[in-house]
Amino acid sequence: MASFSISSSSFSTLRKSLHPLNLNPISETPLSSSSSILPSKTLTLPPLSPNLKTLKYSPPHSTTSTAVAAATSSPQSLKSRLKSGETLYGIFLLTFSPTIAEIAGLAGYDFAVVDMEHGHGGISDALHCLHALAATNTAAILRLPESSATWAKKALDLGPQGIMFPMIDSPKSAKKAVSYCRFPPAGVRGSAHTIVRASGYGTDEGYLSHYEEELLVMCQVESEEGVKKIDEISAVDGVDCIQMGPLDLSASMGYLWDPGNKKVREMMRSAEKAVLKKSGSAYLSGFVMPHDGAEQLRRRGYHMVAGAADLGLFRSAAVEDVRRFKMSSPEQESDEDKGNNGKEVADEKYWSE
Repeated sequence: MASFSISSSSFSTLRKSLHPLNLNPISETPLSSSSSILPSKTLTLPPLSPNLKTLKYSPPHSTTSTAVAAATSSPQSLKSRLKSGETLYGIFLLTFSPTIAEIAGLAGYDFAVVDMEHGHGGISDALHCLHALAATNTAAILRLPESSATWAKKALDLGPQGIMFPMIDSPKSAKKAVSYCRFPPAGVRGSAHTIVRASGYGTDEGYLSHYEEELLVMCQVESEEGVKKIDEISAVDGVDCIQMGPLDLSASMGYLWDPGNKKVREMMRSAEKAVLKKSGSAYLSGFVMPHDGAEQLRRRGYHMVAGAADLGLFRSAAVEDVRRFKMSSPEQESDEDKGNNGKEVADEKYWSE
C-alpha cells in the first residue's frame, strides 16, 4: 500500500489557507492568492443592498480586557441610541427560526423582539435566535408570555438588551416588573450571574455594575384600564419604555374586530400624549397597523417602531406569489416571453454565469 506524508511546512500552509480569518464570508474563497485551494473560476454575486449590515470580525474578549473590548467592538446599546435621539425600527420574530433572525439582522433592523407571548417557542428556542442576532450585531428584546419573576429571571439570564412585560395595567404592576429585573436589595431577581450568558458566562467582571444601565425595561400598556393610568406607569422608576398594544386595547374596549375604530384611535392618541408630555419620562414604542403606518408613528413622536412580524412578512409574500401564478395564463406568459415579430427573447444571463 502506498504511504502518504505531508511536511510540517505544507501542513502549516494548508492550515492557514483554511483558517476562518482567511476566508471571504460570502464566496468562501481565500483572500490570499498565494494559497488558493478552490478552482480558478470565481463566483460573481450581485451587489449588496446599501441597507445591509457590514459585519466585522471581533475577537472574543478576555477576562482582563472586557471594558476595552466592549468599547472598541460592541455596537451601541438600545438605551444609548435612544438617549442620542434616534428613532429605532424593528421586527417581531414569532417563528423562532435562527435563519430568519439572522436575515432580519442582516437586513438592517435596529432591534428584533423574540416573542414568547404569541410565538410558539420558549427560553430554549429563544436562545438560538439570540445567537443569530448577536452574529449580526442586532439588539434582541425578549417578550415574556406573562409578567412574572420566574419568566423574567430565565429571560434575563440569556442576556437580551431589552425585556418586554405584557399586560401592565397599573403603577403597582410596573414596579413589580422592574423588581424582577434587579438583584436584591433593589429587586427580587435570582442570581446566577457567575455562570449565565448575560455575563458572558462569568467572564464579564463588570456585569453587576452596568447591567441596569444597559437593560431596556419595556412595559406593555394594552388595556383601557392601563391607558387611564399610563402617566403613572411611565413615571415608575426603572420603566424605560412604554409599548402600546393596539389589538388588546381595542379588544378591551369591545372592538376586537375593529382596531381602527375612531374610539380606539382616540384612546391611543390620549395615551401617546400622556407619555410624551413628560420630559425625561419613558420612551414610546408601537406597532405598525394597516390604518397606522410607520411614518405616522414616527411623526407622532414614537421612539421605537415595530414595522412587521416574520410570520406576516412570509404570509404576505407567499399569498402574493401564489396569486400572481394563479392569475396568469399560459397565453400571457407566451406573449411576455416573445419579443419583436414573435421572436423568442433570449433569457437574461443568470447571476452566477
